[in-house]
Amino acid sequence: MGCSECCVRCLRGVPFASLIATVLCFVGVAVFCGCGHEALAGTEKLFEQHFAQNFGDYALLVTLVQVFQYVIYGTASFFFLYGVLLLAEGFYTTSAVKALFGEFRTTMCGRCVSATFILLTHGVMVVWMAVFALSALPVYVYFTMWSACQTAKRAMENGTGFEEVCVDVRQYGILPWNASPGKICGANLAVVCNTSDLELTYHLFIATFAGAAATAIALVNFLLCLSANWAYGKEAGRLQRCEAVRAKEMQELSTLETRW
Repeated sequence: MGCSECCVRCLRGVPFASLIATVLCFVGVAVFCGCGHEALAGTEKLFEQHFAQNFGDYALLVTLVQVFQYVIYGTASFFFLYGVLLLAEGFYTTSAVKALFGEFRTTMCGRCVSATFILLTHGVMVVWMAVFALSALPVYVYFTMWSACQTAKRAMENGTGFEEVCVDVRQYGILPWNASPGKICGANLAVVCNTSDLELTYHLFIATFAGAAATAIALVNFLLCLSANWAYGKEAGRLQRCEAVRAKEMQELSTLETRW
């Protein structure tokens, strides 16, 4: 066997759909966790410097940021291990591997493993869709702040209504209503808009949202691969039973012919 034939034979054993889903999952989770971690840190810094003077006003925000950062660490570890498991399951159940190693006999245990991964991935998908929806909230908050900055810049250029443009983060429930100042207008808003923290954190949250979307797409791809592999295993089991019955019938016919 030549080198090219050996390479083709090895490539036939690669579950490309599962491999693409794994790479997309890893990239999406990496972007989500990395950008989300930095965006949360930027949010804490921005609110501490411009929207709250007393630590008690943003103490809850600091606690939530720390909790979400630890959740991000756990999310990265979980998806790394789960993605490797799903990729391994794809290698061992894909039809290419079955063709590569010859006759493949499905077992009830193998079909149960595939069904278990399908149920687990459905559960992970439901939870991740909730995370995907929640990741859109900070994007909306920062979009309104960015829009207020754009409005303030236009008002400054026109020379009218500059002091009337305000941003009140208390209305989003991020800070309590008695927080001071909580609401910034005019020149104070211009200071926030001119800092790089606002725009950088806004873009980081957009990247976090995009990473969550990529991970959701990867999970859908995993579900498609798992369902196809499970269906193939079920069909292969049915074919095995048919072949066993056929072999038994042929053996009986051979025995009768020998007797006659």
